Amino acid sequence: MKFGLFFRLTVATLISTAAHADLVVKDDTGQEVRLRTPAKRIVTLAPHAAESLYAAGAGDKLVGTVDYSDYPPEAKKVPRVGGYSRIDLEAVAALKPDIVLAWESGNNMTQVNKLRALGLSVYVSQPNTIDNIANQLERLGQLAGTEAAANATAERFRKRLEGLRVANASKPKVRVFYQIWKTPLMTVGGPQIISDAIKICGGENVFGHLKQMAPNVTVEAVLEADPEAIIATGMGDAKPEWLHDWDKWTRMTAVKRDNLFHINPDIMQRHTPRILDGTEKLCAHLDVARSRRPAK
Repeated sequence: MKFGLFFRLTVATLISTAAHADLVVKDDTGQEVRLRTPAKRIVTLAPHAAESLYAAGAGDKLVGTVDYSDYPPEAKKVPRVGGYSRIDLEAVAALKPDIVLAWESGNNMTQVNKLRALGLSVYVSQPNTIDNIANQLERLGQLAGTEAAANATAERFRKRLEGLRVANASKPKVRVFYQIWKTPLMTVGGPQIISDAIKICGGENVFGHLKQMAPNVTVEAVLEADPEAIIATGMGDAKPEWLHDWDKWTRMTAVKRDNLFHINPDIMQRHTPRILDGTEKLCAHLDVARSRRPAK
């Protein structure tokens, strides 16, 4: 009987200890983030972080975010704490968040560190591959206590991603120049998540050898690379006028074959589940480029 009582007391102690143990999650920089309990009040410092939080089933815990956090529509109603490149630290602190979701390559990390100095818990997001998005959803679910919803979304994401990989695995390579902006002329380097999308679609980023996330390049460098397709973004659904500035370079393969395409940046340049919508469009554009190759 004494052993039985000891066993029951030991189990009860372990359960009690586990219930009060810190919740520990590693962010995308490898840093451990500890919470006593799942977060009930969350501030996001990037549009993609807010969108991913909703996808992880925790949108009702979002109490503050930044400009351009506009998806899903409910995010538009959330109070703003500045823009992703300039955060109002006092506004963030005033919201008394249990955790702040930051963006490594988009936020001013000096400001982010000041939030830490104020005693706030900070999770840094930087999913540089499409696979990382599913992992991030799961981690956000852990932080917010919405694991069931987050894990289900992550699983659907992985299945859809695998379908895209299988569908495009054996297609001939297409050399791609992905243009983010005109002045300065900006593209994506190898570590950027869009390079991963290009690979999935059977493409080759002509500037994939560059190590910067969003390097500036010259017109001359693009002409020398001679891409077979140019994919451009802009400020929304409308095709940017500057995409057709390339028309004068008639010797470039992309121009000769009229392979100048556009994708809405919201579904291509945000690290959220919607990137698969953008990837599907990208794959479709590259299929068009393949169809326009001269017959042998």
